[in-house]
Amino acid sequence: CDHVPLSLTAATSSDEEDDSDSSTKPIRSEKKKNPASLFQTGGDPPKEKKSKKKVPPKGAESEEETPETQQKNSNKKGKAKKSKKKEERPPSPVIEVDNLEEFVLQPAPQGVTVKCRVTRDKKGMDRGLYPTYYLHLDNDKKVFLLAGRKRKKSKTSNYLISIDPTDLSRGGENFIGKLRSNLMGTRFTVFDNGANPDRANADWSNVRQELSAVVYETNVLGFKGPRKMTVIIPGMNADCERVPIRPRNDNDGLLMRWQNRNMDNVIELHNKAPVWNDETQSYVLNFHGRVTHASVKNFQIVHSSDPDYIVMQFGRVADDAFTMDYNYPLCAVQAFAIALSSFDGKLACE
Repeated sequence: CDHVPLSLTAATSSDEEDDSDSSTKPIRSEKKKNPASLFQTGGDPPKEKKSKKKVPPKGAESEEETPETQQKNSNKKGKAKKSKKKEERPPSPVIEVDNLEEFVLQPAPQGVTVKCRVTRDKKGMDRGLYPTYYLHLDNDKKVFLLAGRKRKKSKTSNYLISIDPTDLSRGGENFIGKLRSNLMGTRFTVFDNGANPDRANADWSNVRQELSAVVYETNVLGFKGPRKMTVIIPGMNADCERVPIRPRNDNDGLLMRWQNRNMDNVIELHNKAPVWNDETQSYVLNFHGRVTHASVKNFQIVHSSDPDYIVMQFGRVADDAFTMDYNYPLCAVQAFAIALSSFDGKLACE
């Protein structure tokens, strides 16, 4: 279906047209507030002892590093151009995944960007309709993290997320979470593998948590221009742990809380709006070399109070391969599910 393709331009960081960057540079140093404070909702402010800085793992890169050539993502009528220079994607820092189930539900360490790669497998009879998506760390070892696949007999889009690439069954012990959409396919909720509220135990502790919700807005071009996404996640407590949100019924979930502006322990994020660039006649976003192909699916998620802190970014690097990078406070399951929502049929017209 004919949407406005996104094309790509590469501009060096010294380009004058990139005012947005240079003008914010000087402010950056004094405004270096801890991004973690944006996500804290419950409990007392972090205790003093917490301020001992965690040393990022070897090979972790600091936020400040910017490759000389900035890769931009843009949205422009006409053919999607690939950038001429093949750029090496900076790999993920060294990340230890001892216990996979624990790791994929844990927030990214503060100050470390967890860099991943999503591959889409369309092989087999019905894979065109029900592809399997795999998430790996984007490093030499290509450590497997998660797999996701759409369930077949479901009225709405319903993706199962598993920590075993070969077992994508709802009953299996590898089931770690799911992504469910509304009938329109414009709103999604991400759950962990807890029980349905109908099967709650006495203290409700076994009930599934909502990890995130995603709302897509149509713009004047339907879904053809730059998409608008709102991402709703639980806030973090003073110990930098996710505040559990266990809805007792449909009116208590993240989407309803957000809709009713009941934002206790809830954080609202948005995709960063691409900027129109007259010279290239396209919308551009800076992915710092991590995205190389034009796609309407490329996005970055930020908090409105600090648009420089990229909570998550996702973008195409080949026909069936994408990079997905996430930062504190997201965990791998949240980020992967948000990425899966962007593949859903009602939104995608590729």
